[in-house]
Amino acid sequence: MNWSDRFAKCTALMKRSAVREVLRLTARPDMISFAGGLPAAELFPLDRVREASDAVLRNSGRQALQYGETEGLAPLRDWIAGQFSRPQFQVQRENILITTGSQQALDLIGRVLLDEGDRVIVENPTYLALLSAWRPVGVQFLAASSDADGLRTDDLAPLLSQRPRLIYLTPNFQNPQGTTLTESRRKSLIALAREHSVPIVEDNPYGELRYSGTALPNLLEIDAAANADPELDSLVIYTGTFSKVLMPGLRVGWIIAARQLIDKLVQAKQGADLHTSTLCQHLALQMLNDRVLDDFLPVLRRNYGERRDVMLDSLEKHFPKGATWFRPDGGMFLLASLPDSVNTAELLPEALRRNVAFVPGEEFHLYGRGKNTMRLNFSSAPPDRIEIGIERLGDLLRAFA
Repeated sequence: MNWSDRFAKCTALMKRSAVREVLRLTARPDMISFAGGLPAAELFPLDRVREASDAVLRNSGRQALQYGETEGLAPLRDWIAGQFSRPQFQVQRENILITTGSQQALDLIGRVLLDEGDRVIVENPTYLALLSAWRPVGVQFLAASSDADGLRTDDLAPLLSQRPRLIYLTPNFQNPQGTTLTESRRKSLIALAREHSVPIVEDNPYGELRYSGTALPNLLEIDAAANADPELDSLVIYTGTFSKVLMPGLRVGWIIAARQLIDKLVQAKQGADLHTSTLCQHLALQMLNDRVLDDFLPVLRRNYGERRDVMLDSLEKHFPKGATWFRPDGGMFLLASLPDSVNTAELLPEALRRNVAFVPGEEFHLYGRGKNTMRLNFSSAPPDRIEIGIERLGDLLRAFA
């Protein structure tokens, strides 16, 4: 049977993720990979995870191995609600949906809020997997400009005049650029979104991974506090995950939103997977109660901060003149921009032959831009291999020039 004749029309807008494809090529032990958004596996607290697993099976084994509520484990939702509540407003259990990673959160939001032909404002460049999730819906992405301080809110008026359905952004340590939206721009963005009645999807997987600078209030916090409603009646839809601060194998994320929206997202999730793994939710909750996150976050911040500094120093030392990048205050990534004559997709095969990997930046851009950029991850490789890998890339760039 020729299955291509039977695919739905929307599948024509699907394609394999460039990141996932490069990761398949980087499994060799001699490969230095800056390609994936991988946490450092050697830092995982395996003994603490083993203890938590034993406690779950000993104390809640039958419940943890059973079907669960679509909304998610109630005590886990209560913990998240407590983390995001403030004196000016309270997040309730009913405002939270547990998802299978924050990637499913983005997929569900697209299913519930977007129709074919709808417009969505995104930064250019933006998170690659967001484009992959919403492209098959048939949406039109409106590219917003950005700089070292994040999304340029003073340039949004022409885009907002096109009546977009959503604004999507990662305000903290954006993927791929590593930029952080300033507090003044956060407040301006909320004011503009309120004025034009456009919901904002605030994707914040890296917010706890800050290595320098001062923590800023989330968009959800700014909007909910200003609204001063005891019910969470915010136009911000917040997505979070334990993937970057505990471990991605749990596949536990969440959405915080107004109850009316959560109810509809629950319906969409029931059609997708019924519920997120009950066992993984119990394990995540046990580790939170055992203060594993409290103990592990300082380890991640110390190690990732060192790796960021090594990468920045190595770029200064080994990359040719004309290359630029922003200095991230946290997260896992930065985006190096090279002279316009460089096409990083053409460089990648030779880089792989030299046992170093990156992701060509064009995949993160709209309208064919970004051919001269490469996304570099600094969380996965240890410091000594980061310098070796950046030196290899620098040598390659000089040879190409």
